[in-house]
Amino acid sequence: MNVLDTHLLIIDDDERIRELLKKFLKRNGFLVTSARDAEHARRILSGLDFDLIVLDVMMPGEDGISFTRSLRETNETPILLLTAKGEAENRISGLEAGADDYLVKPFEPRELLLRINSILRRMPDTPVEDTVPKILHLGAIRYDIERGEMWQGDQIVRLTATESQLMKIFSACPGEPVTRSKLVEDLGRDRGQAQERAVDVQITRLRRKIEENPKQPRYLQTVRGAGYMLAPD
Repeated sequence: MNVLDTHLLIIDDDERIRELLKKFLKRNGFLVTSARDAEHARRILSGLDFDLIVLDVMMPGEDGISFTRSLRETNETPILLLTAKGEAENRISGLEAGADDYLVKPFEPRELLLRINSILRRMPDTPVEDTVPKILHLGAIRYDIERGEMWQGDQIVRLTATESQLMKIFSACPGEPVTRSKLVEDLGRDRGQAQERAVDVQITRLRRKIEENPKQPRYLQTVRGAGYMLAPD
């Protein structure tokens, strides 16, 4: 993805932070639009598409986690949460709501830039029309490896950027377990137990889209002591 064509939406109730982030990201080549709260963001999103949303968690009215959960009902634009809460459970709540990553305040602007670029790299490439698709069958689900698309019947299954990247990783080695630490590394995240727990959350979300019974997964299996494995039909 060309950064010059990348449009970001910044949502933060603090005007000073909004303007600082906007100026910094523009200097780094992004197109940037800002919103002061969830209601304002909804009006903007009704008329514009974005490549990534940077969203503050602690906002008056509807908070960032509730807004993420609501947005995920119809929109799979990648979301990076900004939170002053460093506790693991609050970070996990954001990921469970559908966010792709989080950054704890205060942070260095360069770290924000690294996180944004890391998420954008996970986005599936534009489909190439003349390629012969390679398909994995997961019960009623079909996954097109070449296009990075998931289908159920004639309906496309929406995947977040992180879910798309996980499917790319697993589909490159079907039937082989991938460790949690390797998943963290391939997703471009810092190592550590917190990030491995974050991967567990993303796996749970992906299973809801693949499995008939996510609590007893057949296709995205847990391999004891070895990680996770995609087991297509």
